[in-house]
Amino acid sequence: MPDTTERRPYHHGNLRTDLLDAAERSLRAHGAEQLSLRDLARDVGVSHAAPRRHFADRRALLDALAESGFRRLGERLRAAVDEIGDEGDLPARLHAFASAYVRFATENAALTELMNSSKHRPGATAVAEAAAATFGQIGDLIKEGQERGELEGDDPAETGLVIYATVLGITSMLNSGMIEPARLEGLVGTAVTQFLRGARPAEPR
Repeated sequence: MPDTTERRPYHHGNLRTDLLDAAERSLRAHGAEQLSLRDLARDVGVSHAAPRRHFADRRALLDALAESGFRRLGERLRAAVDEIGDEGDLPARLHAFASAYVRFATENAALTELMNSSKHRPGATAVAEAAAATFGQIGDLIKEGQERGELEGDDPAETGLVIYATVLGITSMLNSGMIEPARLEGLVGTAVTQFLRGARPAEPR
């Protein structure tokens, strides 16, 4: 007798992308703990074994999702700074960078949490590299400001960490409901202004 068991054909060539899209929707709705390869396979209409052609296990899927998030964030940050242009002053470019980060992180709260928790996990090399490339942009802005004499400090990455920590704090407060979204731009502007005030070279006496 012919086998009547349902056999769904292997998906088209975009299966990896479809799985990541479905995973992000699930992450947004239910959180990382509820994510499973079997459920995602059902959601995109393939056999439960098909996702393992791209992701060895659930952890590999989460890492790929975090890596993708960092790459998207990097593109968003780069576009925001590029819109100001190379001739734009440092405060405007830093504000564009910080504002773009906070908007991404508040629009994608669950994904951002996954990204931040994954980048330091042992073995998550691709995630760490994507994160470093993304946040290296702030170091480049700081280095440029130092070379122009607009900022002091010897280590651009260390100085950039200060503004990153500040916008990360704003993001956490927004996502937890401690402050209203309407205050976002004002808080980002204040953060950048205070950062620049503290990082500018001291005036000669």
